[in-house]
Amino acid sequence: MSENPSTWVISPSPHAHSGDSVQRIMLTVILALMPALAASVLFFGLDSLRLTATCVVTCILAEAAVRRLMKRDSGIADLSAVVTGLLLAFNLPPTLPTWMAVVGSLFAIVIAKQLYGGIGYNLFNPALVGRCVLLVSFPVAMTTWATPHYFTGPMDAVTMATPLGAWKTAWASGQAPAGFFDLFTTTSLLLGNRPGCLGETSVIALVLGGVILLWRRCITWHIPLAYFGTVAVMAFGFHKLDPVHNLPPVYHLLSGGLFLGAIFMATDMVTTPVTRSGMFIFGAGCGLITMLIRKWGGYPEGVSFAILIMNSLTPLINRFTRPRVFGHVRKETPA
Repeated sequence: MSENPSTWVISPSPHAHSGDSVQRIMLTVILALMPALAASVLFFGLDSLRLTATCVVTCILAEAAVRRLMKRDSGIADLSAVVTGLLLAFNLPPTLPTWMAVVGSLFAIVIAKQLYGGIGYNLFNPALVGRCVLLVSFPVAMTTWATPHYFTGPMDAVTMATPLGAWKTAWASGQAPAGFFDLFTTTSLLLGNRPGCLGETSVIALVLGGVILLWRRCITWHIPLAYFGTVAVMAFGFHKLDPVHNLPPVYHLLSGGLFLGAIFMATDMVTTPVTRSGMFIFGAGCGLITMLIRKWGGYPEGVSFAILIMNSLTPLINRFTRPRVFGHVRKETPA
């Protein structure tokens, strides 16, 4: 009620708030991404900082410029552009040219985010849109992987395939990937000492970030659990039917961008369902599409495409999993 006791102030729900602001949530996400950023610098050197700084700065400047043209507030204070820049950088190979990172960042902010109306209105995850645009536009640069190092030499001196890429390429040529399990051990996959995108290699660092997000209640466990569970079940089934041509479940779980996608991008509160049952459906759908692409698709990895496809289904999932209003009688369909 207002200061005038005879006047009532009416406002739309919700009337109870958690106390968290968008800025505070984004700060938590940034903090949760720091272990993976540190791991990327350790394994891929200063190019990791080059690409991360390029994406973050470009996203901030692009958001400020576009919103100025749209005669709106700059919007950069909520730090969502910083998160988009970090996530896009984490989805790029270490040797990607700087100008390509700029192109991806501009597309992520201008097209995938601001043209939809800005934060809270975008249908697709902006960072993943930027990555997929780069992947289809510059496939060679986006699939050139550097061998990890500890600042021991030029990173682009030696290139090799990612674990999923090496496995799929070898069998596509009709040959078994010699020495695969000796080269890519579960320890190397957990630590991150393997080729891949900047922020996807160290599973330990990503899990640590996920724990921070869960502790701060920025995400819930429903989507990651459904995502991991579906991938594990399908990988187990494929491996059981044909253990020679299919990787064991642990390799599907620890390889590629599964942990980065399941923890940090499939849980985006704007582009994913709001109901608990919807979250399970979303996560399971992501897992299903990821495994189908890994098994039969043209790319060895399918996390980005899986999440974007499920993003497009989020409005439908929300509609069909919406709980019935208390006291509301469902209308009977006429015979």
